[in-house]
Amino acid sequence: MYRAERISRRLKLRQLNVLLAVAQCGSMVKAAELLAISQPVVSEAIADLETVLGVRLLDRNPHGVEPTLYGRALLKRSIAIFNDLRTSVSELESLADPTAGELRIGSPEPTMAGLLFAIIDRMSRQYPRIAFHVPSNEPPDVLVRELRARNIEVMIGRLPGAGPAPDTQTEVLLHERALVVAGSHNPWTRRRKIALAELMDEPWCLPPPESLPGSIIARLFQALGMDVPRSNMTVLSIHLQTALLSTGRFLTILPGSMLHFSAKRLSLKILPVELPVQTWPVGIVTMKDRTLSPAAQLFVKCARDVAKPLAKGLKSDVKEHQNA
Repeated sequence: MYRAERISRRLKLRQLNVLLAVAQCGSMVKAAELLAISQPVVSEAIADLETVLGVRLLDRNPHGVEPTLYGRALLKRSIAIFNDLRTSVSELESLADPTAGELRIGSPEPTMAGLLFAIIDRMSRQYPRIAFHVPSNEPPDVLVRELRARNIEVMIGRLPGAGPAPDTQTEVLLHERALVVAGSHNPWTRRRKIALAELMDEPWCLPPPESLPGSIIARLFQALGMDVPRSNMTVLSIHLQTALLSTGRFLTILPGSMLHFSAKRLSLKILPVELPVQTWPVGIVTMKDRTLSPAAQLFVKCARDVAKPLAKGLKSDVKEHQNA
């Protein structure tokens, strides 16, 4: 403990910043250009850091430099330190004005295309000085790791299937359901009632079976004693799925909340197909014992307001889109 305290007093944020730049650029020369300082200053900062820690942080190779085992460990923690520092500065700014801050949000892509889109649209109109960053569209379990690393402050989307981790807290906003969808020009949109079996030989655009949305779709068909349709378009990207649907040739299955907010914008129509009523919780995940910034608190409140009518009205919303 004494050695760690002694080292912490000698470490400088500037040295860690130089190490991050060198690792990012793979070269001390390029890092110096990025930081607008001379190469000797970069070399000196790395040498001082290695002296303080007593380990080699970088290995030289014909192409430049790369972190050693010790360097990678320090880089991992340094990124978290700078994320904490950025969050702290943002919180200090927010204390002066809660409507002007920075918020980093993690979300899977289907939520981005629907619920999160609606929340950010409303908040950006009410609080135009808040800066929103949505850096990734990873699955729920990965996003929880991003929360722990402070790369995001709030996660919104499908809640992890294994239940909340002990160090997180969750709030359910609504229970999602899946719906069969086509582009507005697809001939099936003119039908008032369709049995799922009638669509088995149609062209489908579905996510990979090993993905989270793919497993949900597989369970829907299994509940009806049916196999998932053979699909010559296996696509995980929502953007590519909706682009293919717009041709009027393909069918897919998408979350109801996404369609509530984006069906009209994306020219999609919900088909009148009865699916087994299987739902999954969508909500917000934050870290326990970690105070939310004022911007994050505003986000949570707005999310509740946006999701509240949706949680009650998904069924009527389905009929509305079918008849539109």
